[in-house]
Amino acid sequence: MTSAPPDTRAAVLDTAPVILAPARRSWEPFARQSIITAFVVGAAIASAATPWLSVTDASRMWQGAALALALLLVAGLMVRSPALRRAEIVIPIGDFIAVGLLRFGTGDSQSVFLAIIVLPVIWIAAGPGRWRILVPLAGTCATLLLPMVLAPGHGITVSETVRLVIAVLVYAAAGAVVNELSRRSLQKLTMSQWHRRLAEAEVSQAAVVQRSLQPVDGSSLPSRFRVAGACVPARTVGGDFYDWYATLDGGTAFTLGDVMGKGVGPGMIAAAVRTVIRSSVDEPDPATAVRRAAVGLDTGPTAAIGAQFTTCFHARISLDGTLRWVDAGHGLTVVRSADGTTVFLRSGHLPIGVGSNWTSSEVALQPGDSVISVSDGVLDLFGGSLDSIDLYREFIEGRDDIQTIVDELVARATRAEQEDDVTVIAMTWGEA
Repeated sequence: MTSAPPDTRAAVLDTAPVILAPARRSWEPFARQSIITAFVVGAAIASAATPWLSVTDASRMWQGAALALALLLVAGLMVRSPALRRAEIVIPIGDFIAVGLLRFGTGDSQSVFLAIIVLPVIWIAAGPGRWRILVPLAGTCATLLLPMVLAPGHGITVSETVRLVIAVLVYAAAGAVVNELSRRSLQKLTMSQWHRRLAEAEVSQAAVVQRSLQPVDGSSLPSRFRVAGACVPARTVGGDFYDWYATLDGGTAFTLGDVMGKGVGPGMIAAAVRTVIRSSVDEPDPATAVRRAAVGLDTGPTAAIGAQFTTCFHARISLDGTLRWVDAGHGLTVVRSADGTTVFLRSGHLPIGVGSNWTSSEVALQPGDSVISVSDGVLDLFGGSLDSIDLYREFIEGRDDIQTIVDELVARATRAEQEDDVTVIAMTWGEA
């Protein structure tokens, strides 16, 4: 006894984390620090070069610029060594000191460059974790109180104290807002990724189910029949299907269907049509199986099947070589004689979901004759133009073995990405 396959949805739910931080590229710290360094160094150069910007301590000003450049170098090293990324937060923390030195050297409380500290505030606060609100708050305090360390005798007036407190609160509020927005964005991204993984898992499971419905080989068929078939879906789940099986009278039935569209929706319709037709194994008339499929998909006046109709070729070959077939708007089935000549099996019937009545036709096969049916995606392999059908006919006439035909069509389909499903089924009848 085989165990039941694990529930894919449950597996994804069990392994889905609550919040996942997206992996950031190694060059991001360098890019962020480049902006901050440009502002700090640019401010120092502008202050030294223009008379209307104050310079009260040139050495401290250039120390701030040098520190920003040193931090840029560290960020550059992180690009080459991802292990250093663990210490990334050191860079924006250092920027608070660099901005503090720049501010002290360009007029202290009168400096116009204090606003630069919003950049490291955003850098730190944008990460996950509430502690990232406190770090920018401490960094802002360090920037504003740095003059008291550099100049111990530096006095602070009441009005300046109020201004510094307000500045600290404003930058702290900015950090809190950025952190909250970042947290919400991260939650939405995580949920989006989780839903995407869940959808991919369900689509993969649907593809496994669809492949399991395709016949593996013709070992269960009577010895007078040789069969070959394949389906190369344009997406993980395709709208094409094929099937073959032995009939109760000792013959063989086979089907090829093409649901309009691609993906899971058409794949579900394809599975339904295939199942209903196969359930008619005891019905000698192929048209009856098609009519049952149409009835099974009809849900009344609001049926959506009309928007995704299914073209279908279904046939039964008896032991004496009589081919009874019905074509529901397909038109891509050919009988290839043993001598290489071909004849297309045509009908005026409409596809399932559009038409309401189908009748069967009969053809007497000769030993060695083959019946080959393909989906319209095969014509794209021959250029997809008006002469594709003629090129396809030449391809069929030039190959006398159905397995060769199937293998070469599959090889063409897998050379490049296709816009439509490529499906082929071929059966050869001969004396035992």
